[in-house]
Amino acid sequence: MIPDSGFWGLMLGATLGVQVVLVFLAGMSLWSWTIIFHKIFLYNRIKGQVGRGYALFNDAADLSEGLSAISREEGSPLSRVGLLAVGEFRKLEKADIERDRKRMLVKDTLRRVLRQGVSEEMKHLSSSLSFLATCANAAPFIGLFGTVWGIMHAFHSIGQSQSAALAVVAPGISEALVTTAIGLVVAIPATIAYNYLLSMLGDVETEMVNFAGAFLNRVEREVSWASGAGSRNQ
Repeated sequence: MIPDSGFWGLMLGATLGVQVVLVFLAGMSLWSWTIIFHKIFLYNRIKGQVGRGYALFNDAADLSEGLSAISREEGSPLSRVGLLAVGEFRKLEKADIERDRKRMLVKDTLRRVLRQGVSEEMKHLSSSLSFLATCANAAPFIGLFGTVWGIMHAFHSIGQSQSAALAVVAPGISEALVTTAIGLVVAIPATIAYNYLLSMLGDVETEMVNFAGAFLNRVEREVSWASGAGSRNQ
């Protein structure tokens, strides 16, 4: 049996409005913790993949070997970004455009494609983080709404009983304070996790931007028509 006193007894005796607020906050908390654990595991894995991939790409003998090395990391965002850039490079290489014109276009084209690829990966990785930000900002106010509702109920009880005795007002005040506390319990972990995950995501983005720069440098060094080396040797 559920006791008549204590936290659960207090919640069961609360008004319908306060109970709805508490259920809503519980749902927000459950979903935010699900996101937190999922993102921590995901970002740690992605961070490792990106770090290893960038190191392998830099250590590779040439561009082709570097792309092969990063493609061996299953699900690596570097592999997807690299393939996107290679695909655009091949299209430009086959395009019916004068070589000098191609050479002028290749660097800006690859830069745009790499930026787009990195942006798409970051957009995918940052999905659901907005919910944590929403929890951090909204949960205290939702709890405050429950507080106001509970105080209104307490005053209503005073009016009905025509008594301001502690036994009359205490239940309403108690449930009001509980909703505020639970709102903070939801908001504080969401705030900490959001900032922590954002920091991890920033590290991933930095490595991906570094990879994009390294990719451009290799193309300029190793692809003769893109660098103009072929025309200078003619």
